Amino acid sequence: MKAWWITTGEAGFRTQARGLAEAVAPGAEEKTIGLKAPWSLAPPSLWRLTLMGLDRSKDVLTPPWPDLVVSCGRRAAKAAIAVKRASGGRTLAVHIQNPLAPLREFDLVIAMRHDGIDGPNVMQIETALHDVTPQLLAGAGEAWRERLGHLPRPLTGVLLGGSTRRHPFGKEQANDLAARLKAVRDGGGLAITPSRRTPPEVKAALRDAFAGDPGVYLWDEQGDNPYRGILALSDRLVATGDSVSMVSEAAASGHPAAVFDLGGGARHARFIQNLVDRRLVVRLGEGPFLPAAGEGTNATPAAIEAVRRLVEARGA
Repeated sequence: MKAWWITTGEAGFRTQARGLAEAVAPGAEEKTIGLKAPWSLAPPSLWRLTLMGLDRSKDVLTPPWPDLVVSCGRRAAKAAIAVKRASGGRTLAVHIQNPLAPLREFDLVIAMRHDGIDGPNVMQIETALHDVTPQLLAGAGEAWRERLGHLPRPLTGVLLGGSTRRHPFGKEQANDLAARLKAVRDGGGLAITPSRRTPPEVKAALRDAFAGDPGVYLWDEQGDNPYRGILALSDRLVATGDSVSMVSEAAASGHPAAVFDLGGGARHARFIQNLVDRRLVVRLGEGPFLPAAGEGTNATPAAIEAVRRLVEARGA
């Protein structure tokens, strides 16, 4: 089966689309597109022409058309609709998140509950899709066991994101995070990993807060990224609330999880509150860690199965 996964290149979009597409169709081909005005502003009646407006410095979409296209992101949704139309409807189109487009254009839309959309072809999920499988975590655990094994237990893994448009992640927030981590540490260790989005002042504040502490590992962004090793080996996890993907992966890791809530828009607030209400996570410092929620927190296997059923029904 020939399959494409389409995004505009954002890391969170790539993780979700790749995890779904490659699970259903091993060897699925990545397509990273760019779409600029006026094509990005075209009405639905003209979306088949979207293919003419793709950025030629990135991937272009040409026949032979795939049997399946998985897209994530608003502009990728338009490109997926264009591919489906160009194929005469033969390509199965699956979109992740709210496409901000007519839902009927897709065979399946996999949307998080806080997206607020529903319909006969909509699958609602609690957490974001990802490609972090038990097998991947087992391998990451083995790879990082020696490098993180000296840290005392319980080991708290800390996954750092960055600022959003309306809510900064700066020195003040970093100091608050450090204080909360010290309060819940229970004599154990900390394994902290920043991301590319983590501001320098946040990393500096955390280095200062835990300077000289042999029970704290703070990745210096040299060498291998410990993110998956931390997911695998921690006894519990803390993720900053700016990243839906990191919070979702922490909640699905099999470890108790907490969110350091930096604030965000209404959608982010609904996402975190839904997980708190369902006792899948706690807000850091607002109560003890809850027992791990288990596999039910991981929406990815059910989404994979739903797409496989579509493919089988089509006979692709």
